[in-house]
Amino acid sequence: MNSWDRGVIKTDKMGAMKRVISALFGLSIVTAGLAESGFKLKAGDRVLFYGDSITEQHLYTNFVETFVVTRFPNLNVRFRNTGVGGDSVRGGWAGPIDLRLTRDFYPFRPTVATIMLGMNDGGYHPFDQPTFDAYSKGYSSIVEEVKKKLPGCKVMPILPSPYDDFAHKPNWDPGYNDVLVRFGQYLQQLAAKHKLETIDLNSGVAGDLKKAAAIDSKLAEKLMPDRVHPTPQCQLLMAAELLKAWGAPSTVTDVSIDLGSRKVNKASYTKVAIADGMSWTQLDERLPFPLSMEDPLVALAMKSSDFLEKLNQEMLTVTGLTGSRYALKIDGKTVGEFTPAELESGINLAVLKTPMVAQAAKVKQLTDTHNSIFMARWRNVQMPFKSEPGLLNTESGMSKAIAGMEALEEDAVKAQHDAAKPVMHTFELVAR
Repeated sequence: MNSWDRGVIKTDKMGAMKRVISALFGLSIVTAGLAESGFKLKAGDRVLFYGDSITEQHLYTNFVETFVVTRFPNLNVRFRNTGVGGDSVRGGWAGPIDLRLTRDFYPFRPTVATIMLGMNDGGYHPFDQPTFDAYSKGYSSIVEEVKKKLPGCKVMPILPSPYDDFAHKPNWDPGYNDVLVRFGQYLQQLAAKHKLETIDLNSGVAGDLKKAAAIDSKLAEKLMPDRVHPTPQCQLLMAAELLKAWGAPSTVTDVSIDLGSRKVNKASYTKVAIADGMSWTQLDERLPFPLSMEDPLVALAMKSSDFLEKLNQEMLTVTGLTGSRYALKIDGKTVGEFTPAELESGINLAVLKTPMVAQAAKVKQLTDTHNSIFMARWRNVQMPFKSEPGLLNTESGMSKAIAGMEALEEDAVKAQHDAAKPVMHTFELVAR
């Protein structure tokens, strides 16, 4: 039985008003976080990310998982990553494709599975028909076998992520990414044949890389230094394309209050109560995606893409102000200073160092932790000893080791979901 079969930010002690608000809001928060109708994932889904080294990095996949857990904290979705470096449609060093599917795909019984293969299949040379034929035949076989073995699984072919012929000069005209684009065009045809949905991680990311190169050509080269493996900052862009394909919502929260009339005009995905003076409380149903905007590569990635606009809008609008400048404090800590005009036009809290971003960062840390535990179990115990059972003649010992690591991972997953639960925050504007 695998782990799917089993079933930090501290705030000040609430005052009387907060306890009342919490009680009033409690019922609505129980159901908060359920996926919106347009979002592809549903409660109870088991998502498998399958692919080569770009998937194995656990970057875009962990970003996607963190987004889902923080945006939908009560949505019970489990994630698994079985990417292996060097893999192709034929398999690789971890075993031929039949073994890879039997050992690393089917046992997790995914209801949703993304498959990204192609970077290695193209051979890193110009397009040729035999290479393409091997890729198309191999990928088609994978889809057919998965559909036969797991008919209820929603298979989503991923159009291969780009080879960087944009921030770096192509090695030939038109460059290796053209090979991957052709592979992607085939995947779209294959998907149409089998009535599948594809996820394009090439064209959008390639467009972002072009924009980044136009903004800062030298810095843009660092987004994909070896032209194959995107850095974490670039894999944010990959995660964004996947999330947009899944219909992920842009809004974290959207709050509009008039402190002059002491009226809450809008409170999307949160509960707001105006308190004394220039303060109010919020009990948000969602968390922003944690970004370190001080990182130059993160800042470049955000400037070059629509990540913030499409996926990370935590808007606060305040009107009815009479001063010239205000410090915004959350739980007593200043997160920024703004003019009345800036507050009236709206500020995006997701790009500030807020307690909400810190809470989301804790969720991301626990996402990394539980996936690291699985990787240690899968790659260091199950993979070598199940592939070559003669290495150990103690099946019971291996079973105990696996069970112990599964239990440890379940603890990490529980901590991850606990860390995403709504927390009450006190907001205050202080005139400067």
